[in-house]
Amino acid sequence: LPRQRREASWRREWYIDVSLNTVKQPPAMKSSMIIVGAFIVGCIAGWLGWMPEGDSASRLSLWVLFALMFQVGMGIGSDSRLREILRTISPRMLLVPCATIVGTIAASPAVSLLLVRWSLPQVLAVGCGFGYYSLSSILIASVGEASMGAQVAAELATIALMANIFREIFTLLLSPLMVRWFSPLAPICAGGATTMDTTLPVITRFSGREWVFVSIAHGMVVDFSVPFLVPFFCSL
Repeated sequence: LPRQRREASWRREWYIDVSLNTVKQPPAMKSSMIIVGAFIVGCIAGWLGWMPEGDSASRLSLWVLFALMFQVGMGIGSDSRLREILRTISPRMLLVPCATIVGTIAASPAVSLLLVRWSLPQVLAVGCGFGYYSLSSILIASVGEASMGAQVAAELATIALMANIFREIFTLLLSPLMVRWFSPLAPICAGGATTMDTTLPVITRFSGREWVFVSIAHGMVVDFSVPFLVPFFCSL
């Protein structure tokens, strides 16, 4: 009984925080558009020869990867409520992120049939970014260079960046329809790693506040899987 009370109190705090963040947080769509704009500027800078080439570019991308991995660890570890999340999480709750991961891996062979140029492991590497466009693209560019070559790895990293940005945008735009046609869990699975931050307000609004806790736990588990799954499939 005391544990149930603590969990109920803990979830109420999350509902209050998310309600406040829904008001104060800048529109996630605007953030995605800024990311796309930064990507276009980077393409122009590379085309004009403003970026380093050869070994300098490889070292730069590697240090960016290290910085992103450090940021992932800091972001998860510095969350003041992480201990409570781990304490109150139940095995049934883990079924949602597991369904997202297994569903993505299961659907990738069908997608690979339409993309003749790219192999199944490469398509899986892109899909297992789970909306985490910054980390997944850097991982593919850095880890995939040894097995694919620098040019192919850079192209696949660009595809991963755009595919995962679109995953986030589609979740933001289509959440009402997903809830209506499928279930409140549909936007959570579609959002991937973004359900703990950028798509959380949309999920809270359309799926309901009772799914906030599941959405955050789902985002953390899927987020944690990206640094393991993407390099694994890149190395195949």
